[in-house]
Amino acid sequence: MSLIAASHLCVRHGATEVLHDISLALEPGEIVTVVGPNGSGKSTLLRALLGILPAAGGRIARAPGLRIGYVPQRLMIDRILPITLRRFLSLPVRVSDAAAQAVLKRVGLEGQSGLQMAALSGGQMQRALLARALLAEPQVLMLDEPTQGLDQPGEAAFYRLIEEVRAETGCAILMVSHDLHVVMAASDRVICLNGHVCCEGTPQVVSDAPEYRALFGLGTQGALALYRHEHDHDHAGPAEDPHAHDHHGHDHPHHHGHHHHA
Repeated sequence: MSLIAASHLCVRHGATEVLHDISLALEPGEIVTVVGPNGSGKSTLLRALLGILPAAGGRIARAPGLRIGYVPQRLMIDRILPITLRRFLSLPVRVSDAAAQAVLKRVGLEGQSGLQMAALSGGQMQRALLARALLAEPQVLMLDEPTQGLDQPGEAAFYRLIEEVRAETGCAILMVSHDLHVVMAASDRVICLNGHVCCEGTPQVVSDAPEYRALFGLGTQGALALYRHEHDHDHAGPAEDPHAHDHHGHDHPHHHGHHHHA
């Protein structure tokens, strides 16, 4: 059984239909990335799947007792409100010091529990939000543009962390990406959204789809660059292309076929 499945989902904001006839399912352990232009309904889709927004049509089925960890797009922490990272992890459900320490270590924030939330960098904040989501021991981790505002190495590092979490816990990951042209190479599927599902498939299939190129093709030869962080620095043989170490891939569409890891 799918962990979560939408069938013919429609969502309205007032009179406007933001999402039309969306059908998708998330299976245990898979990584699915949703890409789409601004205003395409990506955040709305996550909020509908979480049950925060009502469906105007269609339905959403969740596996019984499904545990979902949610990493919101951003969290505004009022600088007047002092709250440490440790206390933040106990909102809204108190967690033991041992659990807090373990999850902070998992996301690379070991020993940082006394830091003020307002003092965290963008990357630290995303890791803190991820840590809190992981405390629920989720079967599904939903992330809304988790690397927005991070620089490219920060984005690659966060994606690597997500892959490690999936490998260790077996949780499924549904991630909305703000970067149309750079998708985590470990994605099992990419769903291209523009109010409806334009196309979906493996990163390679989607990057070649005419619907994707019609939406995002300008200036990138329609190429979906894949983050290839895992093996970049391990297997650089003498025959390696000299450009293989740049993570962007925007200018090298001929590489994209070689680095997708199923």
